Amino acid sequence: MADIHRGWGMKLLLLLVTILVLVVVNLMIGTVSIPAGSVCSILLGSDGESEVWTNIVLSSRLPQTLTALVAGAGLAVSGLQMQTVFRNPLAGPSVLGISNGAALGVAFVVLMSGQLGGVALSRLGYLGDAAISLAAIAGALLVMLLIIWISNRVEGRGTLLIIGVMIGYLATAIIGVLKFLSPEEDVKAFVVWGLGSFSRVSGGDMVLFVALMCILLPLACLLVKPMNLLLLGDRYAANLGLNIQRARRQVIVSSSLLVAIVTAYCGPIMFIGLAVPHLTRALFRTSDHRLLMPATIMSGAVLALLCNLIARMPGFEGVLPVNSVTALVGAPVVAAILFRRRRT
Repeated sequence: MADIHRGWGMKLLLLLVTILVLVVVNLMIGTVSIPAGSVCSILLGSDGESEVWTNIVLSSRLPQTLTALVAGAGLAVSGLQMQTVFRNPLAGPSVLGISNGAALGVAFVVLMSGQLGGVALSRLGYLGDAAISLAAIAGALLVMLLIIWISNRVEGRGTLLIIGVMIGYLATAIIGVLKFLSPEEDVKAFVVWGLGSFSRVSGGDMVLFVALMCILLPLACLLVKPMNLLLLGDRYAANLGLNIQRARRQVIVSSSLLVAIVTAYCGPIMFIGLAVPHLTRALFRTSDHRLLMPATIMSGAVLALLCNLIARMPGFEGVLPVNSVTALVGAPVVAAILFRRRRT
């Protein structure tokens, strides 16, 4: 047992070192390459560095890197929570329609504001970005409240899961109608938002986003014990004194808030929440959430930082959509690890 714990500790340390390395590399590499020494000097507040490099690091790359780090961690934890609650390997952050609710809120702002007010909010710069973020949070929270209301009236996990999927389909259908009725320019703006990006958050928005995630992630860690009990089955967990309905509701609220905040600031980021929990279980070979929770947080941060780095590698015009990179990078890695684990 001591050897197993030592192995887990080494893997966690390796993940932490990987995060630190990826953070530095994200600050160094892009359309303009900046030496590591200059990056460190800029972060320490040195006045001897190029003003252009300083602006690139502090105004663009640092906010983007921190956003990717906490967003990846939040989505990974959300996926772990959903897979635990529903005991379904295909469950992810968007399984209950929370992401679709956020997208619906953004669709009303981006696609309808131009027709109702004469000027599309998507063209109003900072004001438009703030309106989009608030609309995404409002849409996600409304769906979350609906899911909580339904969870108090249905018993089975399967029924709740199906209802959540149906809510997602309904939101998608409404978005389709709004797209059909909207001008091409507004539809394009909505599609670009839907591709996901870690580069939208900067300045005070980045500080608020990171602060919110730094509050929500520790709160999610407080649910480790009920999540472990939920794995034992409802009847056994109830015999051990767990209030099944309350525990399930707490986990769903935690997961939904994480998804709502990430979607509001970064758009709907796919794949990370679904794949990282499987990747973490395969690497650590355990279902104990006391280990899985911190490991999932770090693994999600690693994958998001890696995808963010690839999305803006030198040679690309601008920044590639994050959703395109997450699946291209993560899917083969996760499939290979799961296949290898299956064979052993």
